[in-house]
Amino acid sequence: MSAITQSPVPQTSAKPFDSNGTARAYLIGGGIASMAAAAFLIRDGDLEGHRITIIEESGLLGGSLDGAGSAERGYVLRGGRMLESKYLCTYALFDSIPALSGGKTVTQEIFDWNATMQTSSKSRLVRDGARETAPGLGLSEHHILTIERLALEPEQFLASTSIAEQFDPTFFETNFWFLWCTTFAFQPWHSAVEFKRYLVRFAHMVSGISRLEGIMRTPFNQFDSMVRPLHKWLDERGVVFLLNTAVTDLQFADHVGDHAVVRIDTALGGVSGQIAVGHDDLVIVTLGSMTEGSSLGDSETAPILNSKADGGAWTLWEKIANERPLFGRPSVFCDHIAQSKWLSFTVTLHDVAFLKLVMEFTGNVPGEGGLITFAQSPWLASIVIPFQPHFIGQPENVTVFWGYGLKMDTLGTFVAKTMPQCSGREIMTEIIGHLHLQAQAARILKDAIVIPCMMPFITSQFLCRSLGDRPAVIPQGTRNLGFVGQFCEMPDDVVFTVEYSIRAAQLAVYSLLGLNRVPPAVYKGAFDPRVLYRAFMALHDIKS
Repeated sequence: MSAITQSPVPQTSAKPFDSNGTARAYLIGGGIASMAAAAFLIRDGDLEGHRITIIEESGLLGGSLDGAGSAERGYVLRGGRMLESKYLCTYALFDSIPALSGGKTVTQEIFDWNATMQTSSKSRLVRDGARETAPGLGLSEHHILTIERLALEPEQFLASTSIAEQFDPTFFETNFWFLWCTTFAFQPWHSAVEFKRYLVRFAHMVSGISRLEGIMRTPFNQFDSMVRPLHKWLDERGVVFLLNTAVTDLQFADHVGDHAVVRIDTALGGVSGQIAVGHDDLVIVTLGSMTEGSSLGDSETAPILNSKADGGAWTLWEKIANERPLFGRPSVFCDHIAQSKWLSFTVTLHDVAFLKLVMEFTGNVPGEGGLITFAQSPWLASIVIPFQPHFIGQPENVTVFWGYGLKMDTLGTFVAKTMPQCSGREIMTEIIGHLHLQAQAARILKDAIVIPCMMPFITSQFLCRSLGDRPAVIPQGTRNLGFVGQFCEMPDDVVFTVEYSIRAAQLAVYSLLGLNRVPPAVYKGAFDPRVLYRAFMALHDIKS
């Protein structure tokens, strides 16, 4: 069994990049990693925007940071990434990007917003139709000792074990597990190494976990608040966007110790194409996709479960990794859908009745409470009521909220179906039941547009892995190639975050350009005695 070890900052064999020459950069994938890489190429590498091309298979940029729809058809959010104050790469990037509202940067807008709308949940867990404010974590001394051991234990000793292999079964019935797993979307069979990284990376947030204190939000959904202003900034600088264009393969000039991309194979509307990659050009690839193969249902129809064949991201990784072990092992992440899938749902309401009822129930105004988890739900369902409006242009009389379930394949309490079998209306019926609002169900459901979304690979980055399963940002022996996104390897930081994608982009750009710069170090609150003291008190349910 191979172990996970920390890797040094990647080095490239490329000569220093000549930003004043004719070299170009091709960024494969239109998510936040590629968009961030384009910004770093321009801002820190002095590369002209018109020499940067982003190639995206779909018709929309942003990747998993999506947000779409309308009040009439219903809004859709596949998910939303948590933000917090120590995302140093993210805020360093967006401190250069003007907010759409004007007058300040995106970073300033986010911090100003969270100074006003601070997260402090009064109903983080719900049981028997009643909210639990600041619930105790319910850990035994044995559980706490295991958490402390994991935080200290070198990753190579954990190897490819799961969280369930590290804890006894009682741990997964504690409030700590309900709070932690629903905040970050962990399952018991997920990687113990990634769980350890989360414990260390977010040690400063343990003391506030029962109220979600320290969680930060954007003023609108992350597509409107982050993707749109970044797209505007890149577009104004001439970056080329090839949308609805799939990259089907990369052709290499392979020599001993030297892999260089020489051609990008594409497909647009069923027509094959080729992009020649010059000797001085750069190629940055977003590996895999958390939201590949996503499918939508509607209020009356359940979504279907797709596979890796319903999109090109996984196939591309499989092709380029074939006989190139330094490019990782995609099968570890894309061939276990039963362990990586879950279902989210977005609700659009044209009646404020539900919003008022939830405000009374939770004690929080929209945007203040964060996740509400129904601890007795067989689906382990959670909902988030964001500040309204959640979309730019959303009408005043319309409410939008989002939810998801981690235990999908069990029968609901109020609907005798598994979550994937349910239409949007049936999912909403289950949520109404756990809120004990059945008396108002008819009114709430009358105008509700509920769009469920099945995502086969949404937690694939959490699956148990070994050394080499995730490639380095700059694989050894490559001359003009970098990997970004959620499936490359960077020590210390954690996947399933915006920060990980942006850090990888920054590292790839600085390395490929030969810049004498490095991304800011990952914040290590676990080495701060004050952080450790507060975490110790919280884990032992001692009120300070």
